[in-house]
Amino acid sequence: MGIIIKTDAEITIMREAGRITAEVLKILTSSVKAGMRTDELDVIAEKEPKRFGAIPSFKGYHGYPASVCVSVNDEIVHGIPDKRVLLDGDIVSIDYGVIYKGFQGDAARTVAVGFVSPKALKLIEVTEGSLRAGIQAARKGNRLGDVSAAIEEYVESRGYNVVREYTGHGIGRNMHEDPQIPNTTKSFLGMMRGTGPVLKKGMTLAIEPMVNIGGWETKVESNGWTVRTKDGSLSAHFEDTIAITDGEPEVLTSA
Repeated sequence: MGIIIKTDAEITIMREAGRITAEVLKILTSSVKAGMRTDELDVIAEKEPKRFGAIPSFKGYHGYPASVCVSVNDEIVHGIPDKRVLLDGDIVSIDYGVIYKGFQGDAARTVAVGFVSPKALKLIEVTEGSLRAGIQAARKGNRLGDVSAAIEEYVESRGYNVVREYTGHGIGRNMHEDPQIPNTTKSFLGMMRGTGPVLKKGMTLAIEPMVNIGGWETKVESNGWTVRTKDGSLSAHFEDTIAITDGEPEVLTSA
């Protein structure tokens, strides 16, 4: 398909799609509490974007059965909301997107349920920091491998591991567009600092590091969707949709 450069008019629409995504995601994260079922979050995710003239983008995508991904503790990504009850001390990763006027927004946050362990709080902090490091590297004239290296260096210097099999991605009219954006130089794409496509104004990217306290290896549950850490260690996930500009990258999914 090739990397698509968005026009100013298209980025204006994506800015609104991103704002709606961020607004609903903020509602979702603030709703998280001990004793609630994860499928209660799916009800919110289905209903809220309609107030803004948008629709949730995940439901039905390649057969995914819900409007939001809710991944708990050792679940990394693609957790399906169900009757599971959240407990005090859990950490919850919420990945969410909408479609507005034909364009997509996509973002993720990890939040704590009640009082969580210091190691869980540190994991959340490091994962969010790695997203910011990746975004800061996503500048016009840099290469995609600079983003991967920035995330990896931030995470590994703090003693954690980056998930290798799952990546960020281009985004626009489609949820997943070129290019794939590894969060590590050790991924199957092998994208090192100073390598990969040159970042150009008008590229719109979803950068999304997934970070584990333990090893980087993963496994997929029998439902075909939910990805867990292979060793059962905690995992966190942050994501933002951004646009490459002439200067600072613009975060489109900021509330």
